[in-house]
Amino acid sequence: MTAISADLIKPFYAALTLPAHQDTRALIESVTTPDWISIGGDALPPKPREAFIQQVMGFGRLIPDLRWEIQDVLVAGDRLIVRSRATGTPTGAFFGVPYGGRSFDIMAIDIHTVEAGRLVKVHHVEDWATALRQLA
Repeated sequence: MTAISADLIKPFYAALTLPAHQDTRALIESVTTPDWISIGGDALPPKPREAFIQQVMGFGRLIPDLRWEIQDVLVAGDRLIVRSRATGTPTGAFFGVPYGGRSFDIMAIDIHTVEAGRLVKVHHVEDWATALRQLA
């Protein structure tokens, strides 16, 4: 088994940072397999790569200053565990919270599975409840 480099994940998080101002699709596709899936919770269906790309680009339009910064990366076998920080200021209503000009600063935890040097899935949790409190 080839050792996984923490650098593998950098294009993925680059795609989440200022997504409206770059080729988000190319960055995500450069490190994921075509059948990559995003799993955001046990009660939610997995999101395929194309739906995820569309969501990220939508966030970029709503949050033009969105930044997703890697804070820690742990490598464990075929997994990359990432603690990151997301910040931004929505320009309109966000998850039902009316626009108020405020920003959010939250933590996220992602567990990426790697096969043959590419990401095949991610399990993730973002602290959106804190974001909503900060925006209200």
